[in-house]
Amino acid sequence: MIKFGSLFDGAGTVPFAAAICGAEAVWASEIEPFPIAVTKKRFPNMKHLGDITKINGAEIEPVDVIVFGFCCQNLSVAGNGKGLEGDQSKLFFEAVRIIKEMRDSTNGRFPTVAVLENVVGALRTHGGEDFRIILEEMCRIKDSSAAIPRPARRGGGSTWADAGSILADGYSVAWRILDAQFWGVPQRRRRIFLVADFSGSRAEKILFERE
Repeated sequence: MIKFGSLFDGAGTVPFAAAICGAEAVWASEIEPFPIAVTKKRFPNMKHLGDITKINGAEIEPVDVIVFGFCCQNLSVAGNGKGLEGDQSKLFFEAVRIIKEMRDSTNGRFPTVAVLENVVGALRTHGGEDFRIILEEMCRIKDSSAAIPRPARRGGGSTWADAGSILADGYSVAWRILDAQFWGVPQRRRRIFLVADFSGSRAEKILFERE
């Protein structure tokens, strides 16, 4: 059985969806009392780790997959545009730190995969530089020397395409925009989903191949 941990867990949407697919929610990080109460009822065996800034990835139970939808307030079009420099959205780096700590403590065995979700504004803040940093930091979890260039603007539009991938030596990263209206939700809700496979070239397969 695949085991996973959920950072910025909210009310346990990811554990709920993963449970349907046969995965086990081992732990979650959340600080708001009501969402925690919800997940404690739904997943009584899931451990709650609390504040992400106080978690040491080397000291928590290793998992196969870590999922995180980090705070979007500074990346959203309704936000202040500070991007990864903002007090909320800079918590992205805490998630990266935890993943690195876990991988270092397990000799690179866990986690094998990380999944990130956020608003489409992350493609555009600071002229696309924030998303370049996100890609680079995810790659540097496996390869500390990774350097991701920022592509040229495409016809005056967004720097980054709505979907893309990076295939490197021993790891891969892929991203795409998905819209909730195509998954049975009665609203348009476009979000970036990013998959990092730290053990091979499966990121595209995980994200782009339906089965």
